[in-house]
This record gives sequence, C-alpha cells and structure tokens, in this order.
Amino acid sequence: MDQLLSSFKIAIPDGVFIKDPETSVLGKNIITQGMELIYDMGFDGFTFKKLGTNIGSNESSIYRYFENKHKFLLYLSSWYWAWIEYNLVMETHSLSDPKEKIFQAVIVLTRKVSNDSSSTHINLILLHKIMICEFSKSFLTKSVDQENEQGLFIAYKRVHSRLQDFIKESNPDYTFSASLANTILSGALQQFYYKNHFPSLTDCSDIIEPSDYYTNLIHKTLFNEF
Repeated sequence: MDQLLSSFKIAIPDGVFIKDPETSVLGKNIITQGMELIYDMGFDGFTFKKLGTNIGSNESSIYRYFENKHKFLLYLSSWYWAWIEYNLVMETHSLSDPKEKIFQAVIVLTRKVSNDSSSTHINLILLHKIMICEFSKSFLTKSVDQENEQGLFIAYKRVHSRLQDFIKESNPDYTFSASLANTILSGALQQFYYKNHFPSLTDCSDIIEPSDYYTNLIHKTLFNEF
C-alpha cells in the first residue's frame, strides 16, 4: 500500500482530452485560466473563445487539447474525483476498524477543501466550488450512456465503489449499500450548494456542516446509534 501511495498520480481517462494538458505550459494555463472563467461566469457562459482571449492565445489552440467545453468539464470533474480517491486511500489505508473507515471516508467526502501545494496549477478550493455548482452538468446530458461506456466517469465510480465497500464492511447486513454510498457522494456537493443558495432546503449552515449531517446519518442508518 505504501508503494501504491508513493507512486499515485492523478489519472484522467484518455477520451476526455485530445492532448494531455499536463504536458505543456499552455495546457496547464488552459486548465488554470479555464477554472477561473467557469467560476466567474458559470459553465453556461464559459466558451473557448473567451478562454482564448483570457490566455492570449487562439481559440484553435484550445481545441488541440479538448474537443469541446463539455470535455473540459469532464476533465475537471475527473481530476477532482481522482484527487478525492487519493485522499480516501491516504486517510483510510492504515485503519483496521471498519467503523473508523466509514466515518473517516465521510469526513474526506464532506469537509471543506484546502489547497495542496503539490498541485500548483490546480486551485483545489476553486475546483471544489466549481464541482459544487457544475458537476451535475458533466453527466446530465444525452451522451451520458455512451460516455459511461467509454469510461469517462471512472474516477467518480471508483470513489463510489470504495465508499460502498466501506459500508458493506462496517455493516454486512445493510441492504442498500450502493444507494447509501451515492446519497453521501452526490449529496455532499448538493448540501454545500443548498447551504449557499437554498438555505431553506437544508439544515447545513455556518454552524452545521455537511459532515455533521452525514456522520449522523451513518450512525443511525448503519449502527442504530443516537
């Protein structure tokens, strides 16, 4: 396991990009500036033309890396979930108690994000904010089944699989492990969104964090506690 962690690299499915943006200064700049534009104007208002103007490059240069802005969003979401998976592995691999594992997993998935100096061109705080607002747009499309078959959502599905395994391990008799894992996984982002935009739809606030809610849910659902 230690060897796996030491060699871990954020892996993005090949079908998401045409040319890996990690391989050039321009590619990394496209990611950095593209994230800032999406955060500032929203994904619907974001275009490669605007991005090209922002980075001082031709729009055509961006198309050498990404087929369209949808694939760009898929890149960001794949990067985010691969990074979440890395944190899940890092923070649970030394735990032997299944109960400790599931609660630590909930913390990883629902806590506020801080920047990691090892990823200089990826602003993790900004990426998390983008995922809160825009992640659902990466799969609420007519092409979702085809892209799923191509493995373009593999990072998200791997995180779900790990979380489901933790649930099964902590309570083998619980029938709905896949559904509960998805409730936590997708709901963590939604609770942040509701907290910011529809506060009447959630109990989360400046005092109650999403991690508090999901920790309580796990206690009651899997262990009949509280």
